Amino acid sequence: MFKVSVKFTRTAAHSLKRTMSSQEQDVLFETLNNAGIITLNRPKALNSLNYSMVAKLLPQLREWENQKTLVIIKGAGEKAFCAGGDVKVAIDKVEGPRFFNAEYNVNYLIGKYKIPYVALINGITMGGGLGMSVHGRYRIATEKTMIAMPETKIGLIPDVGGSYFLPRLQVNLGLYLGLTGDRLKGKDVVKSGIATHFVSSKRLYELEMLLSRCTNNVEIDNLLNKFNEPSEEFSLADNIKHINYCFAASTIEEIIERLEKVQNDWSVKTLKTLGQMCPGSLKLTLRALQRGAQLSLGQCLQMEYRVACRATENHDFPEGVRALLIDKDNNPQWKPKTLAEVDDDYVESYFKKLPQDKELQFFDSKL
Repeated sequence: MFKVSVKFTRTAAHSLKRTMSSQEQDVLFETLNNAGIITLNRPKALNSLNYSMVAKLLPQLREWENQKTLVIIKGAGEKAFCAGGDVKVAIDKVEGPRFFNAEYNVNYLIGKYKIPYVALINGITMGGGLGMSVHGRYRIATEKTMIAMPETKIGLIPDVGGSYFLPRLQVNLGLYLGLTGDRLKGKDVVKSGIATHFVSSKRLYELEMLLSRCTNNVEIDNLLNKFNEPSEEFSLADNIKHINYCFAASTIEEIIERLEKVQNDWSVKTLKTLGQMCPGSLKLTLRALQRGAQLSLGQCLQMEYRVACRATENHDFPEGVRALLIDKDNNPQWKPKTLAEVDDDYVESYFKKLPQDKELQFFDSKL
């Protein structure tokens, strides 16, 4: 009896050690039937992305593209799919561009992925989390999903391909979401066009098991349609006409003028929100989304990379991260301080090409 007990204890210790070592990995890769499964594995940090994670994702996704029927990506824990990139690191002049380079290469690959890419966006999905999901073929929202692109609050622009997917949303919704950082939840995420299907979070495990057995696109489509729940009325429905009108304006100043004319609870709240954002970021974001509407995903990412690299060298991005995430005094001192001070030269300086050796190169570039 004693021997058995000792043996069991050793086995238990061994299995505990294995569990602990797997927990230390920030991204997990598994094969299940015909699917490659990715788990973003930093639940305490809401699965926010760091360089280590994106550097591992690129080679694994490229390998699976030629070996699997599909790829499924999800977040560890119950709270988040991915709350974005680790911006405390991204503000560094050296580490920031290195991180953005690797991250944008993953975004680019997802956008041109040859096999179905299924993102289970259960929980918080912000910034870089949208970059890891929205460019793929299928995005599954649940009642726990909450999406946002909150970059204008920290002195950046909605990147990770935000300049590509936001201007392509209906009725200027993307310009509204990109400038205000407003959040959408649950079935609204499908209504907006950011998610493709809505499935109850209780059914995700079952869905994942069945998806992994699919052998082709038709089977995947049929299965997702069986699990999909019909969407309800969009929570922004009453203000869609106002969003479409206000955010069709060609300048931030004119957007504000139009909002002032609307005069309802939504417009008052939206004006207040815009007033809390970084003035430079608002103008940079509008310019990026206006240009991105005419560009491919790759061109958008190259444009965003120029802006992101310049943001690490300028005042507002490090200052926004300091005020909101490091010191948490919520009192950023923006430079330029007002919209009037953000002139065209300032905006254009962010979009100028970088030196050739510093430009964003994609992994499949012929150069």
